[in-house]
Amino acid sequence: MQNPTEVKRAAAVVCSELGPFPADVAGLVVGTGLAAVAGMIRVSASLPFAAVPGLPSPGVLSHEARIVRGEVGGRTVLACLGRVHLYEGRSPAQVAMQARVLAELGAGVVVLTNAAGALNPAYRAGELMLIADQINFTGQSPLSGPNHDPWGPRFPDCGALYPEALRRVAREAAANLGLALAEGVYLGLTGPSLETPAEVRAFQALGADALGMSTVIEALAAGHMGVKLLGVSCLTNSLAQAGEGPATLEAVIAQAQKSAGALAKLLEAVIPKL
Repeated sequence: MQNPTEVKRAAAVVCSELGPFPADVAGLVVGTGLAAVAGMIRVSASLPFAAVPGLPSPGVLSHEARIVRGEVGGRTVLACLGRVHLYEGRSPAQVAMQARVLAELGAGVVVLTNAAGALNPAYRAGELMLIADQINFTGQSPLSGPNHDPWGPRFPDCGALYPEALRRVAREAAANLGLALAEGVYLGLTGPSLETPAEVRAFQALGADALGMSTVIEALAAGHMGVKLLGVSCLTNSLAQAGEGPATLEAVIAQAQKSAGALAKLLEAVIPKL
């Protein structure tokens, strides 16, 4: 569903409270267990999601529910700390709301972060993975229903949702910082159940390197509006390695929190150059 009236109303409130914003404002969405990433931002103002009409609040404890305005390396950043998911019973339009509001406020570049399980056997828990492409396995799309032509075409080309030029900036920054940075395809699921062994094998056969329960809906909505995306996953567990024991949300969050420092260093170097 495309919801321009609701998005414009929400954007007007954010702009009134935190704006106006410069033409080069960058957007950021902070995922599960990654709240510490916001420590790299010199925050100048903050607004709770609850104060923005139509902006749903996360139902997962590891997600904050604030929009902050600040600077990273001299560049203005508008960051959404926390997100909602389809598994909470949210619609694709609700899941896409943050990304659409960021685009409506003029963010031509948005950084999407998440916690993800590694499908590629060469990737390990604790690593960062640059998203080169995505597979939407949720069975849902934020673009269904009548198209809002001012946002984008009815059938948008998704061949370059995550542009090579932005990924090159991230690779160069990681190399300069001495940070290991994998790269691969992210597969998005609805959740909330974790994957069976058969599903893991199937997703590997599809060419996915990591999977999670977010990001793909937001990316489609933002890409439809002409936004350039940089995506980074914190790999919290290896789904390809046997004998690691049952996966739990608590373990995923704990690993994401450990990786947040490395992600913050990377984004602090990257955002001013996007």
